[in-house]
Amino acid sequence: MPAVPEQHTSAPVSWRPLVAACLGTFLLMIYTTIVTVALPNVGADLGGGFTGLQWIVDVFTVALAGLLLGMGSLSDNLGRKRVYLTGLVAFGLATLVCGLADSVAVLIAARAGQGIAGAAMFATILPLVGLTYHGHARAKAFAIWGTVAGVAGAVGTVAGGVLAELLGWRWIFFASLPIWAVALILGATTLTESVRTGNRIDVPGIAAFTLSATALTYAVIDGGDHGWTAPGAVIALVVAVVCVVVFVVVQRRSRTPMVPLKLFGTPAFIGVLVVAFGYYFASFGALPVLSLWLQGTAGLSPLDTSLVLTVQIVVFFLVSALISKRLHGLAPSIALGGATVLIGLGCATATVVLADPSWVALLPALVITGIGAGMVSPVFPAVAIAAVPPAYGGTAGAAANSSRQLGLALGIALCGTIYRGQGQQTTSGIVAAMVFCASLAVLSGLVAGALLRRPHKPASKVSSGQDVT
Repeated sequence: MPAVPEQHTSAPVSWRPLVAACLGTFLLMIYTTIVTVALPNVGADLGGGFTGLQWIVDVFTVALAGLLLGMGSLSDNLGRKRVYLTGLVAFGLATLVCGLADSVAVLIAARAGQGIAGAAMFATILPLVGLTYHGHARAKAFAIWGTVAGVAGAVGTVAGGVLAELLGWRWIFFASLPIWAVALILGATTLTESVRTGNRIDVPGIAAFTLSATALTYAVIDGGDHGWTAPGAVIALVVAVVCVVVFVVVQRRSRTPMVPLKLFGTPAFIGVLVVAFGYYFASFGALPVLSLWLQGTAGLSPLDTSLVLTVQIVVFFLVSALISKRLHGLAPSIALGGATVLIGLGCATATVVLADPSWVALLPALVITGIGAGMVSPVFPAVAIAAVPPAYGGTAGAAANSSRQLGLALGIALCGTIYRGQGQQTTSGIVAAMVFCASLAVLSGLVAGALLRRPHKPASKVSSGQDVT
């Protein structure tokens, strides 16, 4: 195996395992956004109303967010490489079914399959990278991984528009299968298996967390569709609250909890979770409604829409790639909290569309949110892992990614609800959604900045997993 052993020598570092991890990450993350621009084409071909189209996007992120932590626990028991490769195989099969779907219902079900399989991949990729690289090589690997994860989600938006217009929406699924085959072969031959813990899997905790995330997202979508007092929305909210309570009780009583509650005594860990949720919600949660607005109100084609949204991608990539080393040298309160506030300010500039309802008016928002997201993405994985004792590094990484995906899921749901709530006033809907994103991002950044500035005991000085404060 080409993995780098834990030693302090100048032995050459093999980057093939990182390439394998980044390919899997890229494949996974493009499907958080690749359907966005193609939604009108999917609706025209398969039918289905706004809610059905929204679920095509959201069911993937809900399954991904809800199962991330559980898959992390499962991988500790069965081996991270084994769980990752199993998830990768299932992801490819679900992607094929997506491309062959003959109804919105089948497509939603297949997207759920993608999300479940993706959770197995996403929960294990970052720990596998951490297992392989050490010291400066690990910091560099995390930075590269974070950049790929962020860029891939944005690239999906462009790829979706291009493929939908030139080849048809089904090719947003078929076109990735060659990448999937390469990722599978490379992952199987280069990644190193982790040591199995043998701990009992926290099935009640996994079930409670997944149900709470799913119920909350359903409540937001159903409430926007039928009103917040509608039986479906009310029942879903009650289920979400009950499941959260059950989750906390289960974690307190379990000998092998999915997320040890002691971790929440670390301010920096909470700060990372707040940033992960807020920056992904604000940066990417409104993309589906922005796509609908650009094609419906501004009159752009899917290809033109994807090119407009490419502005955010280019800026994101340049920031992540060119200054990631300097970002790691900044205080986390600035690199994470400050950048999230910047994202909020960027979202606020979208109010310009009230005076000029054209694609040009969205450019400042895309540029500024691209800068902010490009600052956060390469930094937060390493900060999350460093905020807790080494024994909990995998859990911290999975929790941060889970918070990020939950932010995206709820961002899509809430922005869709706000946008749709304006009826025919679609430009007002875009402004309302972006103002909400702006408020959430600024609040998240300020809270996270305060938490990340609070002194806490570094992970390296904690001798036992029992002491995390």
